[in-house]
Amino acid sequence: MAGKEKTIEGIFEELEEKISRLEQSDISMEEAFKTYSEGMKLLKTCNDKLDKVEKKVMVLNKEGDLDEF
Repeated sequence: MAGKEKTIEGIFEELEEKISRLEQSDISMEEAFKTYSEGMKLLKTCNDKLDKVEKKVMVLNKEGDLDEF
């Protein structure tokens, strides 16, 4: 997926995979920490994307169209 930006849905799928891995009993402490850190980065990315969408929705013009930034 080089050069292609992740979608919010794609991020959610990755987060589900991370959660599933963390729930497994055979995960080492090091791997658990790495997986947790990766999940936190994904959450930040998702929050940033949701903030951008929210700001775009707030910029709707009188005709209901999005004004470009």
